Amino acid sequence: MAKRDYYELLGISRGASADEIKKAYRRKAKELHPDTNASNPDAEAQFKEVNEAYDILKDPDKKAAYDRFGHAAFDGGMGGGPRGPGGMGQGDFASAFSNVFDDLFGDFMGGAPGGRQRAARGSDLRYNLRITLEEAYAGLHKTIHVPGSIACDVCNGTGAEGGAEPATCPTCSGMGKVRAQQGFFTVERTCPTCGGMGQIIKNPCKACGGAGRVEKDRALSVNIPAGVETGTRIRLAGEGEAGLRGGPPGDLYIFIEVTAHPLFERDGMNLFCRVPVPMTTAALGGEIEVPTIDGGRSRVKVPEGSQSGRQMRLRSKGMPALRGTGQGDMFIELAVETPVKLTTRQKELLREFEELSEDNNPEGSSFFRKVKSFWDGMKS
Repeated sequence: MAKRDYYELLGISRGASADEIKKAYRRKAKELHPDTNASNPDAEAQFKEVNEAYDILKDPDKKAAYDRFGHAAFDGGMGGGPRGPGGMGQGDFASAFSNVFDDLFGDFMGGAPGGRQRAARGSDLRYNLRITLEEAYAGLHKTIHVPGSIACDVCNGTGAEGGAEPATCPTCSGMGKVRAQQGFFTVERTCPTCGGMGQIIKNPCKACGGAGRVEKDRALSVNIPAGVETGTRIRLAGEGEAGLRGGPPGDLYIFIEVTAHPLFERDGMNLFCRVPVPMTTAALGGEIEVPTIDGGRSRVKVPEGSQSGRQMRLRSKGMPALRGTGQGDMFIELAVETPVKLTTRQKELLREFEELSEDNNPEGSSFFRKVKSFWDGMKS
């Protein structure tokens, strides 16, 4: 069967540039790769045709000969015969599409081929810290104890006895990866000798067993800024787990939890405090004393005739801003108390007050007017 035109195989014109030829080849190679076309029995043969076409057209001299004489310009080919100027043996075929294989499967093989892994970075650590609302208001310095690993002092984190430098891995020559030929393509794997590090330790440190780090609790002094709230995250760079064999350390993340307060409720920068007031104070007006988060006291005037739920604001008595300047407010919510355990005389006075009351309960009077209107409407 006659061979197909190389330009037609790649889907390009005869005037295509070298860059256009390369892009067309990569596109076709990915499209026809046998590993991604298991259901197409002709994929392997078509894939070889595309590689043969590219091998000719990427070379300026071969391309010029092909443009002038066509397939007759070359002997051999892709068959089982000897390799001609335009043909490829099995080893050359594997090399021809190695770049395409890397494009298709590089992510699964751990990234770009041939590069060894860096010294492993240490893991990040999380520390949950509970503080009171007063501490969140004022900020604090606190010493915390963090379990984890630190660089080995005996070997200075190298993992080798006496702090000696690791040796180049003889299996992968320091590349961290090895290649194996499988059929017509090359498979790249992590080096089994060095685990991808590219280096080996001939005499491991006895203190850390060659890891370059040891387990040890640490005491850290941390600064908690004023204004933090539950969910605030503080990052301490380099205070996490030590890296493996001299690798960089991870980070420590402190997550703040502010415990509930018996007097104040927090909403962002504002504080809310529910304050009970006697019925007489609410009716006649007066003053009450309320606490503030800084440990102080404030006197608040209660207007005459105040009802439960009424709020009054104390400006700049809330929480400080975590970033920047400013401070929230504190809101006082009145809770009018009904007296209990009345004496006989108190009951007599209240009954007398009730008899004299005509329009002293505006909310109640309005409510019952609406009830009466509702019932009259139902009857009609």
